[in-house]
Amino acid sequence: MRYHNQKRTVLFFLLLCITANTILHAQKSFTITESLKITKINESSYLHVSDITLENGSVFPCNGFVYVHNNEAYVFDTPATDKATSSLLDWLQNDLKVKVKGVVFNHYHNDATEGIDIFKSQGIPTIASEKTALLMHDDNQLQPDVLFKNTMTLTLGSKKIINTFFGEGHTSDNITSYFPDEQLIFGGCMIKSINASKGNLANANLNQWPKTVSKIKKAYPNLKIVIPGHGAYGDSKLLDYTITLFQTEK
Repeated sequence: MRYHNQKRTVLFFLLLCITANTILHAQKSFTITESLKITKINESSYLHVSDITLENGSVFPCNGFVYVHNNEAYVFDTPATDKATSSLLDWLQNDLKVKVKGVVFNHYHNDATEGIDIFKSQGIPTIASEKTALLMHDDNQLQPDVLFKNTMTLTLGSKKIINTFFGEGHTSDNITSYFPDEQLIFGGCMIKSINASKGNLANANLNQWPKTVSKIKKAYPNLKIVIPGHGAYGDSKLLDYTITLFQTEK
């Protein structure tokens, strides 16, 4: 009896070690510089987090996304500074050894577009909706190279990336990038992390915001991973939280 109990104990700890190793392999964080961190979500998906300094002097972390397949990658939102953007591209090209095919801007605010000049200096295509390009122009920012109206599908080998404008929310131009193979969306600042506040409402459409997120939820009912513009990523509960948060707005 003692032998069998010992055997069960050994098997239990082996399974525990295997499970822990699997989780660590699936999600691993890298500190690239003091102001840029990378989290590997799965074999194709990476979260990049950089710091932006607000007008009041406080530092606020900003999320972006990288999608990788067949030694190629697309970036979704630049890091919040030129220095962090250069560090991200250096890591992708020299450590991960992928070719960066382009960067897609979720919306026109500088926590999404700040590093456009770094991408342009390397000849990497910059991509945005027509709405975003117009707002960037009005904000005296550089113009994206490739524009689309309401939706644009990109590919990395057999994998698709569907970029869509569902409606106004955090801004009048915010889009969603959907990755069918991963059942993942990068929602940018339109999507809130659990327990987050409403945040920057300077350019928001508070009436349309919950309606827009409801459209996203209906379009993608089987999401496994939802990445917000700030804070921790999660699953479709982030959509529910965002809808509820802004439905209370009068």
